[in-house]
Amino acid sequence: MGNKGNDRRIDYVEFNVSDIAASKAFYGGAFGWTFTDYGPQYCEFQDGRLTGGFTTTGPVRSGGPLIIIYADNLEEALKKVETAGGKILQPIYAFPGGRRFHFADPDGYELAVWSAQ
Repeated sequence: MGNKGNDRRIDYVEFNVSDIAASKAFYGGAFGWTFTDYGPQYCEFQDGRLTGGFTTTGPVRSGGPLIIIYADNLEEALKKVETAGGKILQPIYAFPGGRRFHFADPDGYELAVWSAQ
């Protein structure tokens, strides 16, 4: 189940963008990325090695894209983040395809952890 062999590894990069069509045109034209649309607010991209997404569901992040880590056990990962000194910014919530939470590391960088379960 899940992404066997990918536990606790960076799995996905998500960009909050203002215009998905413009982002697709830019990254497709500049780098040859390909895309899969999942409704009007989400588009997945593939660069040939890494998969990520463009979304309009949140504000544009001036600090860069959201790095998403995969975990086999989401509750255990959340406890480890807290124990290590991370601050939970969004508790575990469901989304199409799984569940995830967001946290800030000790320097304030926001990351997310997701699981298919």
